[in-house]
Amino acid sequence: MIEWEVSEYIYKKKNADWYIALSIITVSASAASFLLGNTLFAILIIIGIATLMMYSARKPNAIHIELNKHGVLIDDLIHPYNTLDSFWVEEYDKEPKIIIQSKKILMPYIIIPIGPADPEEIREFLYEYMDEEEHMEPFTHKLMDYLGF
Repeated sequence: MIEWEVSEYIYKKKNADWYIALSIITVSASAASFLLGNTLFAILIIIGIATLMMYSARKPNAIHIELNKHGVLIDDLIHPYNTLDSFWVEEYDKEPKIIIQSKKILMPYIIIPIGPADPEEIREFLYEYMDEEEHMEPFTHKLMDYLGF
């Protein structure tokens, strides 16, 4: 069994300019949508961006990661090995991480920061339960990291 604690994501503090720019984009997009007769979409834009702003101000939580004989445990959620396809340990990125390909349609990749754990020990442990196959981090995940989420 291997376990460690790591921050959910790398927190990037957003300044006032970020919020002002997002507000201008929101007002413009919702006004255009309203003028084109799509009031429901305008409301959806406003609600979505308000949610995004609230989420962006949230500090990351510490999450507990555990690799055991039953599966990968992330806080209280276990991913059994029979629902996982393969893994890749990306240790040469700025933040080392495990990229696990899942068999689930709605969640094809699980990305887990390695933090203080030993990448080689993780690789050896997971190799007993899954195939090792090179995976690239999805573009959407990289984009969210770049934007600070």
